[in-house]
Amino acid sequence: MSKLETTSDVEFLKTYNIHDYDVPLTTVDMAIFSIVEQRLHVLVVTREESPQLGRWALPGGFIDLKKDVSLDAAAHRKLFEKTAIASPYLEQVQTVGDATRDPRGWSVTALYFALIDHATPLAMNAQWLPVDEASNLDWAFDHQMLLRLAVERLRSKTLYTALPIGLMPELFTLTELQQVFEVILGHGLEKKSFRRRVLDAGVVLPTEFSKKSGKRSAQLYRAAALSLDFVFPRALDVLL
Repeated sequence: MSKLETTSDVEFLKTYNIHDYDVPLTTVDMAIFSIVEQRLHVLVVTREESPQLGRWALPGGFIDLKKDVSLDAAAHRKLFEKTAIASPYLEQVQTVGDATRDPRGWSVTALYFALIDHATPLAMNAQWLPVDEASNLDWAFDHQMLLRLAVERLRSKTLYTALPIGLMPELFTLTELQQVFEVILGHGLEKKSFRRRVLDAGVVLPTEFSKKSGKRSAQLYRAAALSLDFVFPRALDVLL
């Protein structure tokens, strides 16, 4: 018996049936982002079963009470099953639920997002599509709204954390890093201020290497050993 359980709790649980109360459908959905040809893309799949067969959807699915010890575990499992991606990083965005989002009944979903390298191999029914074109898709359920929520969270985190550095190769220039931030945010950043911000924060470190950039050589940097959730002292929105 655990410290929190009492004798009365044990006796109560012997006869308790979870199905004495309504249980909503419970799922996880993932908005997985990457940068492809200097545009922000989202990973989508086509539904292979009813309801809403053939419509576009974010990868996800039902929680398995026997396999999934947590929401995070369910998200990682369903992401791999639907896309063949084993992302090391998934962050929960929001929990959404109501009686109308799924025609099968009252439904709750935990929405996650991640930012990964688009070169990661995918399952056959998964593909990258530009985020700015996604509004024209024939989405299943409320996945268009879920995508909007995830994009808002991604751009918000990009303003004050080092998350986009996870997309960079081992060595990169500050111009290349700034371009990644700008693609995600959807607007430009002031060059000198951006460089000063990332260097002062210590999120990148100079190396002994350089690469040809136009007529000049550009210093190459590498990511510092920091969490992708490293928080800048000031948000990048002041660099517009």
